[in-house]
Amino acid sequence: MCADTDPPLPVLYRDEHLIAIDKPAGLLVHRSGIDRHETRFAMQMLRDQIGQRVYPLHRLDKPTSGVLLFALDADTARLAGPLFESQAVTKTYVAVVRGWAEETGHIDYPLREIPDAITDARAAADKPAQAAVTDYRCLARVELPHPVGRYSSARYSLLELRPHTGRKHQLRRHMKHIFHPIVGDTTHGDGAHNRFVRDHLDCRRLLLHCTSMVFPDPHSGKVLDVTAALPADFERVLRAMGVPA
Repeated sequence: MCADTDPPLPVLYRDEHLIAIDKPAGLLVHRSGIDRHETRFAMQMLRDQIGQRVYPLHRLDKPTSGVLLFALDADTARLAGPLFESQAVTKTYVAVVRGWAEETGHIDYPLREIPDAITDARAAADKPAQAAVTDYRCLARVELPHPVGRYSSARYSLLELRPHTGRKHQLRRHMKHIFHPIVGDTTHGDGAHNRFVRDHLDCRRLLLHCTSMVFPDPHSGKVLDVTAALPADFERVLRAMGVPA
């Protein structure tokens, strides 16, 4: 149940079959064994907000913000499922990562499944690694005159990320794999840099945001493009870092 103090979830798009919201960082999509103490979930909050059942069509990690799409009926959820499985949905993210990344990059690195204790209770624990592909483009680089760890300065890159598959924690794990972990990632990130941005830039979130989702309407085939601007706390950190606008 949504608490009385919770503000309404920002609705980015709605028609008779679909609704998309701008999920804030720190909110689970649905109940999970990872955070058994949590009582707030986007799925239930949106259901209470609009007064009808909703069906999540994909996942966003709890610390990730941005475009989150739901179906408003079971038939639409059934039709939309294959769109995500066949890579007919294009997702774009923005992230701040440690270090100076290359101008562009292509990451083709299979990932083993990370099962959820509740939603993936029946998943086999010994499944082989699954194909996982991510492309990225560097939007900006900055260097701050502060020593972090064994380095005399702190370097960061602002990246545009495009996953071509939808593995759990894919972007976070892929960026760790190429030694550019996402800032604020307490599971796959760099603790020294996480502490630096927390203490010096008052950044207490994962700097990963889904800015766009492009997909065909599961009923009409019309291409829909849903976008979510960077949240204020994300933009504030970029300004504090001196990232070019």
